[in-house]
Amino acid sequence: MPRPGLLAIVVPCLALLCGCATHITRLEPVRAAFHRGDLAEAERLIAADLEKHPGDADVLTLDRALVALADGRPIEAEDLLKEVRDHFDHLEQESPAEDAWSMLSDDQQRSYAGEDHEKVLLRAMLAITNLSSDGGDAEAFSYQAAEKQAEIVAAATAEDGTNPKASYRQIALAPYLRGVLREETHRDYDDAARHFATVVNWQPEFAAGQTDVVRAAGGVHSPRGHGVVHIFALVGHGPCKVVVEEIPSSAALLVADQILSATLTQSLPPTVAPIKVPRVVAAPGLVSAVAVGRAHAAGGVAWQERTTTITDISRMAVEQEAAVHDRTVARAVARRALKKGTVFGVKEGLGVERFGPAALAFDLAGVAWEAAENADTRCWGLLPDSIQVVRMELPAGQHTLALQAVDRQGMPVGRAVPRSVTVADGRNTYVVLQAPDAGLIGEVLASSP
Repeated sequence: MPRPGLLAIVVPCLALLCGCATHITRLEPVRAAFHRGDLAEAERLIAADLEKHPGDADVLTLDRALVALADGRPIEAEDLLKEVRDHFDHLEQESPAEDAWSMLSDDQQRSYAGEDHEKVLLRAMLAITNLSSDGGDAEAFSYQAAEKQAEIVAAATAEDGTNPKASYRQIALAPYLRGVLREETHRDYDDAARHFATVVNWQPEFAAGQTDVVRAAGGVHSPRGHGVVHIFALVGHGPCKVVVEEIPSSAALLVADQILSATLTQSLPPTVAPIKVPRVVAAPGLVSAVAVGRAHAAGGVAWQERTTTITDISRMAVEQEAAVHDRTVARAVARRALKKGTVFGVKEGLGVERFGPAALAFDLAGVAWEAAENADTRCWGLLPDSIQVVRMELPAGQHTLALQAVDRQGMPVGRAVPRSVTVADGRNTYVVLQAPDAGLIGEVLASSP
């Protein structure tokens, strides 16, 4: 039997290898403040969380970027997004030490390199953010979004040819932006029509897609003396991760524990704590779209258009997580098996008596070690439910748009917000806004043509 002093060292060491409170728990106040339009409170909470949890810096910086964008600071938002993009790219390199440590604790101990949908949407958000300022890099960012998705899918191909990510939904916003930008050149209409056709193929639910194809194929940007206003709306609550318990896997592991404990020279810690994994869930919120009208000089509004979805972020995230869920569960089961094997090996190495008090102490420590695991719920918490767009052809000159968030029944949410825009003959103007539960929040951004 090992000395009591040795047990006093081993047992606490096992118990210390544990996770911490989940990110989503700490994120809820931030999401609540942002969704009700309290940008100052959301920013304060993010700053406080950054100070306490520097390991979550990247996802918190992504949230800071969307707060900055809503607060009318697109250049700052773009800088923050580029910072995280570059860091995520660096973190895609394998880290054997981090992987090994996470198998002894949980996945919260790994550097977070972003979920697949976040890596793609980061580049899409860069494009939209850039359009609201100078627009010079928007096309490059849109290409990056499509290229990143293709890279992610290609890298997932196994040696046997299977690929769980082959079913990933393509991000139609990327070719849409390229079509919009090519069309404005007044010479690259063939390119524009090709990009719009890709949108129709990838997002057949996008009602305006076929109209865009026909218009570009006809070589027309807008009627003479008119320009185009493109409105990009970040609508609703985006997806987030919650902790779920894999009951079938936990039950199967418990049966395996019992079988092996009956045949091995040492018992295994019983599977008391369920296996926990993250699950992406959608909770779209109250706002469904944004109605757009033109304010009359004499008062009143002529409502003309409503935004429609070009990229369903929640659907994209939920489908992608489902495609790789089995791998996530397999990793959690492997971690649990490794922990059981470690406790078994330590007891064997120390010559612990099978039914003695030391064996019980080690098994209890093993149970505590397993119970300390938690699912990694780090995520880009302030993403919208969807990215929506609407295209309006207007006479060149100054116009005041009226923007009103609406729910699924078409009823107004929050107040209508006026926004002055300048339309130039044959040119594009871009408007970017965010509309979660409080209706339109922060500042409505508009570019100069």
